[in-house]
Amino acid sequence: MYEAKDIDYAVSGRLLLDGADLAVRPGRVTALIGPNGAGKSTLLKVLSGELRPRRGRVLVDGRDIAALGPARLAQRRAVLPQDVQVAFPFTVAEVAAIGLPSGERAPSRIAEALARVDLAGFRDRPYAALSGGEQQRVQIARALTQLAGCDGPGYLLLDEPTSSLDLSHQLMVVDLARQVARAGGGVAAVLHDLNLAAMIADEIVALKNGQVAARGAPAEVLTDAIVADLYAVTARIGTAPPSGPFLLPQAMTRLRGGLAKAAEGGGGPPSAVHEPTRQ
Repeated sequence: MYEAKDIDYAVSGRLLLDGADLAVRPGRVTALIGPNGAGKSTLLKVLSGELRPRRGRVLVDGRDIAALGPARLAQRRAVLPQDVQVAFPFTVAEVAAIGLPSGERAPSRIAEALARVDLAGFRDRPYAALSGGEQQRVQIARALTQLAGCDGPGYLLLDEPTSSLDLSHQLMVVDLARQVARAGGGVAAVLHDLNLAAMIADEIVALKNGQVAARGAPAEVLTDAIVADLYAVTARIGTAPPSGPFLLPQAMTRLRGGLAKAAEGGGGPPSAVHEPTRQ
């Protein structure tokens, strides 16, 4: 198991994570949801080892990641950050190859990863000439290339992996995450689309103000009350077996004052005074 325990993280005296916990289990997909600024990406960065917490520990299969070192940690997990900048004129294949261990050449592994993200004919194209969505898929291929070389199934950490993707490739990410889990790997993904979270996840962890506000199966977390508390909206959750709960944007209205008002009051869902959604 890959887990972060009782994590505090602060920047300039502001507490971004306050006693947060996250467990990524082999064979399961965990989705992190919550409003902007809730601490989702920060928690994933702490889990990956990019950030060092003020308090708490991060363990991979019972070992503290601080004792593993970067090279050994890279053999246990692959990470897709929210934003990746490539400053050099690399080709698509060269970016995907960044996931390989230093000095290793594995063209078949690169070709397989590019094919899995629908970029089989793109290996020699300049990365900078691609669209934003295509670049994001190359980065997913890089993570898959690294994951294929991990000791055992490994862990895949994804921060908003669908943010630039069209509908078809959003579903591709869902399929890839489930494939990794079926192969015995553990997946954690930060997602803003609650419908995708419901489709992809065995467990959803909801963050609010740097703390875990809810945790459980999609049907346990995606309820009217929890969604209202997290996002300061009224909500009506529906179900369409066997896909699990879903949330239609047309069924939401933004509460007057929004998140700023909700942050002041805390507690349960605000009153029913709301602004109508523009049709």
